[in-house]
Amino acid sequence: MRGKRITSQLIALTPVRKLLILVVFVAALTVVVLLVPLPDVEELRRMTDRAGWWAPAGFIIGYAGLTLAPVPKNVLSIAAGVLFGFSVALVLVYTGAMIGAVAAFWLGRLLGREAVEKLTGTRVDKVDRVLRRRGFAAVMGVRLVPVLPFTAINYSAGLTSLGWRPYFLGTVLGILPGTISFVALGAYGLDFGWQTNVAAGVLGVLTLAGVIFAVRRRRREKADDV
Repeated sequence: MRGKRITSQLIALTPVRKLLILVVFVAALTVVVLLVPLPDVEELRRMTDRAGWWAPAGFIIGYAGLTLAPVPKNVLSIAAGVLFGFSVALVLVYTGAMIGAVAAFWLGRLLGREAVEKLTGTRVDKVDRVLRRRGFAAVMGVRLVPVLPFTAINYSAGLTSLGWRPYFLGTVLGILPGTISFVALGAYGLDFGWQTNVAAGVLGVLTLAGVIFAVRRRRREKADDV
């Protein structure tokens, strides 16, 4: 009953107030993350040992929560590889990233989309048209570039008219190569073997491929407008 009451109260708010709630939420979460220092790898290792079987679940929850704030998560992906080994860490990081991506998308959609339409009017029509036509490819393109801000993409997707299905599928496939590479750097990085070289190479190729994809897509959009 309480959850329904809160939901109805949110629905009754004006679009601008909903957007303000979203901005305050993200800002407050960011301040908390910045003020509370993340433990180093050795401290994380001790915490993991103390938590026992609860450690993987705690890591997923923590990782998902951090994706809601605009702070770098790749360091945690590398730390996961160090703590849990490649296979387990890959599952934990991937699961946490997807939970966070889904949560941020729907927060942006439910709290911010109406305000964007109200405040920008027809100025976002072009972006919305492109996303409706090429939503899956657009999401895949930005997800494949490891250096692009993961959190910003999540919220921004919710603020546009991008459909849920292309966003979800593009994220599921798009974050996998980068996630594998960062986890591998943590799991095998200290050995400087072929796994590390492959992981670093994949990250470089993904970044270059993403830039090329973005440039070509931009040229295609300009050609469509002519």
